[in-house]
Amino acid sequence: MSPLVLAVVCAGAVLVAAAVIFFALSYVCYVMAFRKKRKPTDPQDLPRTEQNAPYYEKIRAMIRDAQSLPYEEVSVQSFDGLTLFGKLYMVRPGAPIRLLFHGYRSVGERDFSGGLKQTLTDGHNALMVDQRAHGKSRGKTIAFGVNERYDCLSWIKYISDRFGNGQKIILVGVSMGAATVLMAGGLDLPDNVVGIIADCGYTSPKEIIKKVIRDMHLPAGITYFFAHCGARIFGRFDVDAAGAEEALRHCRVPVLFIHGDEDYFVPVEMTKKNYAACASKKQLLIVHGAGHALSYLVDENAYIAAERKFIADILPQ
Repeated sequence: MSPLVLAVVCAGAVLVAAAVIFFALSYVCYVMAFRKKRKPTDPQDLPRTEQNAPYYEKIRAMIRDAQSLPYEEVSVQSFDGLTLFGKLYMVRPGAPIRLLFHGYRSVGERDFSGGLKQTLTDGHNALMVDQRAHGKSRGKTIAFGVNERYDCLSWIKYISDRFGNGQKIILVGVSMGAATVLMAGGLDLPDNVVGIIADCGYTSPKEIIKKVIRDMHLPAGITYFFAHCGARIFGRFDVDAAGAEEALRHCRVPVLFIHGDEDYFVPVEMTKKNYAACASKKQLLIVHGAGHALSYLVDENAYIAAERKFIADILPQ
């Protein structure tokens, strides 16, 4: 074999090996960050953290209460052809409907274990959705709000078509669900969407993913590169296509931001950035001593008071 041919063969082998490594690392990052869990999330399977531990029994009791509430199962088609499911809780016809979005690889009964019952107690109806690639909803890819913001529009349309364009809607989200509704706030929402309540939402998929990568003691730049490529190749979406902080610069719906100041997963500084960027009327509640998605449990009175004040401001009647 001549030296030239040998060089070409070696170069080809190197390129093939590089391509294999590239696609393998991209796929691993896709599975870790964006792929749907093989086993559905059990609402009672609570995150095992030191901050959660003191509230395990209370959370489990609230989850059982939430699971006991009567509901109607409803569904919509997403913009990309997925069937999405939700649970509709009606206590008073004509009352505002809170559209509830849970967090990353979670479930509504867990993230809204206290908030769902409080919503109904306050005389509001609720539609608690399974986000795409969660629960009964179809899909294999979690898009960190990039695609889910359009799912929010599909649910808004469902409510408006069923109950009329005058039906008042309040978007509510926790963690990734909060980022979802905040990103939706940058879209052209109909006038019957009167408010957004966002509990511990992040600024953008890119920032939260990089933060988690650093927490894993991995190099953020190169690891995020492979995560971004994995999302494009295997998830068919651009993880950099949207963010809450940017969307809020175009928001015209009043927003209530809530966050715990001891949130080690989504730093409270992210909500402060979102709040600063928000172009619409806004309110902010920082709950001292609360970890991720624990603000309601740490200071229930302050949480409910902030929600009720916000509702009174956007729906004074």
